[in-house]
Amino acid sequence: MERTRIAKVDEVKLVRRGEQVEGTLHLTPHHLIFCHTPAPVPEADSSTLPEGAPKVRTKELWITYPIIQNCTLRPSPPASHLPSSIRLRCRDFTFVCFCFNDEKKARDVYDSIKAWTCKLGRIEKLYAFSYQPPRPEKEVSGWDIYDARKEWKRQGISDKSPDKGWRISTINTDYGFSPTYPALLTVPTAISDNTLNYAGRYRSRVRLPVLSYLHPVNNCSVTRSSQPLVGVRQHRSIQDEKLLLAIFSTSNSTDGSEDISLTRTTSHSPRSSDGDGSAMNHEPSFSNTEQLEDEMIANTGHDEKSDKPHVYGAQQHNLIVDARPTVNAYAMQAVGLGSENMDNYRFATKAYLGIDNIHVMRDSLNKVIDTMKESDLTPLAPNRDALAKSGWLKHIANMLDGAGLIARQVGLQHSHVLIHCSDGWDRTSQLSALSQLCLDPYFRTLEGFIVLVEKDWLSFGHMFAHRSGFLSSEKWFSIENERIGGDSGRPNNGKPEHALESALLSVKGFFNKDNKSRDSLAESDGEMQSMDGDPPSAKKVSVSSKGATHEKHVTKVKETSPVFHQFLDATYQLLYQYPTRFEFNERFLRRLLYHLYSCQYGTFLYNSEKERVESHVRDKTRSVWDYFLSRKEQFLNDQYDGTIDDNIRGHERLIFPKTGEVRWWNELFGRTDAEMNGHPAVPSYGKDQSFDGNDNTMVLTGVETAEDAIGPAVAPPKSPPTNGITGGMSTLSASVAAMGLGKGRGTKGTKSPSSLREEMEVEMQ
Repeated sequence: MERTRIAKVDEVKLVRRGEQVEGTLHLTPHHLIFCHTPAPVPEADSSTLPEGAPKVRTKELWITYPIIQNCTLRPSPPASHLPSSIRLRCRDFTFVCFCFNDEKKARDVYDSIKAWTCKLGRIEKLYAFSYQPPRPEKEVSGWDIYDARKEWKRQGISDKSPDKGWRISTINTDYGFSPTYPALLTVPTAISDNTLNYAGRYRSRVRLPVLSYLHPVNNCSVTRSSQPLVGVRQHRSIQDEKLLLAIFSTSNSTDGSEDISLTRTTSHSPRSSDGDGSAMNHEPSFSNTEQLEDEMIANTGHDEKSDKPHVYGAQQHNLIVDARPTVNAYAMQAVGLGSENMDNYRFATKAYLGIDNIHVMRDSLNKVIDTMKESDLTPLAPNRDALAKSGWLKHIANMLDGAGLIARQVGLQHSHVLIHCSDGWDRTSQLSALSQLCLDPYFRTLEGFIVLVEKDWLSFGHMFAHRSGFLSSEKWFSIENERIGGDSGRPNNGKPEHALESALLSVKGFFNKDNKSRDSLAESDGEMQSMDGDPPSAKKVSVSSKGATHEKHVTKVKETSPVFHQFLDATYQLLYQYPTRFEFNERFLRRLLYHLYSCQYGTFLYNSEKERVESHVRDKTRSVWDYFLSRKEQFLNDQYDGTIDDNIRGHERLIFPKTGEVRWWNELFGRTDAEMNGHPAVPSYGKDQSFDGNDNTMVLTGVETAEDAIGPAVAPPKSPPTNGITGGMSTLSASVAAMGLGKGRGTKGTKSPSSLREEMEVEMQ
């Protein structure tokens, strides 16, 4: 209790949505608890109460400290006779204001909240490590739901199953090979661990291409990785190329040999109607944008001399998906990173998806919050024009569009897809998990969704502690009239032709620091971390205490981002569009987001599987799945129909996102459907022109092969390899110039110079 200056305050007024109630505020080590007694039930209505039931029951509002996003103290001006107040903005979109008659008590409460929220210093001091579950939760074990070998066996991969071209490697069982990857890695049978060892050196943080999902019928795969270490010298890795070719060849018959030719091959897969029911027998309905995306991929690199007819789903178009905007990916070459040179991957096609990075997503959500920041004081609905300008729905639609593209390639085109972004733990996790939701009905069950989160988010190293900022930050606390203003952003004064120079200048600090890392600037805010060191989830300060040394963690605000929140929002969109295809309901998603930030359970507290194992989180905390499994009936969808029959419309194995029907998840924001989506509710994407008035926006920004490149963001022209830094920089400059600098924004979506420059600078922050 040494952090609590005051434990209880009476006569506190709670203001919420413009309504006031008076009660008592309690401060415990882990929660704020506001208690109030409602007005007595009138005698006329008391007859409806059960016999013996109390007429008045005390109500409580519990707020866990880590869920507080912003806390502002407003002292009462001298001689104003106005109450002092503390306004809280929470990450579950609860907005409340506490009013105090005594300013000193208000300051004591503010200081206590601040101490319990952002001065803990270590993850181990969070609520999860002292939480005592009720009896129903003790009777289940959420830690046992996901077992990697069990899930791979479900997908048909095990030592006792027939060889499908894949094996489970134990090269990372001690996490020494790739600290942010799971212990078990599923790789092609034709690839040895020795090849993996060399291939891993070519990928950021040794996150080499490994299996995430294997289609049960056509044996096509969804794999994931981080960006390659190409750099301005156009480095290559024969082992990486061999690994990727082996992945793309697993759906063909193999003899287990590593003698694989690195040449472009045209593979033929069974007709959709010739399979055993994995693809829909009737023609799927896609929007014009989706059809255009598929045509761009199918036509790029196609041999025009061939007179063979094109059969839908009969030719493979194995795909490398780079989730980043094209210009961002090429700009990363300046710091030794980048994207695959397709001259070395002639057996594949590469697609850029144009999904923005963590900084853009964080800013977008902040704009949404700004429309609701007065929700404690006023019952007024948020400004829908301001909501539209936030760009939040555009980002959700782009994410779903990308997931739909991947699902179509695997499920309908019978092709393999490799997904990566920068480090492969943010956008990659979103796209991989969402595409599997579309491809596999199992992941649309409650158990399957839990397995999906454990596999593609927790096991594959999404940095939950890093992105969620569980230890909070003093920057999220302020006292009115005592704030110090800061620089809101860098001015945009450069000339269009100097966009590349501006982007490179933004990493000047990186080269001036004592850094040895090859980590992505896009994901680390310019503060590079050692490849073999701890992930940059927080600054670590060595503190001596009684002769012992421990590390104090401090949240870096610019590294937080609603990445997992966006995934849950996109899942909500699919649930809303296909209400009978999901076993779980909307409340399950909402409560899952709440418990991401509540820190009541240990599931999300660390950045990787390695950290969770070393911290013994399984032994010291409870799993978040205990909460849901012990209350399972509350989270089941009454409309769910688990029948799978590809011959019956509405029961097909595959589902595809309807990006034109993306809407606001109003329940999450505590608002009515009419307040956020209009009355009558209409899709914001299609009707309100929420995305800059452009209804034809598509996530695909470029398609590239060794032979050619097409798309709104034209990829750079092919140029001879260069050996020197000067030549490499010239090539990079030409690449950026080829992407439309100085052309303005045309009908095909070419971006203006200032927009491109801003994207590059943000990606390289």
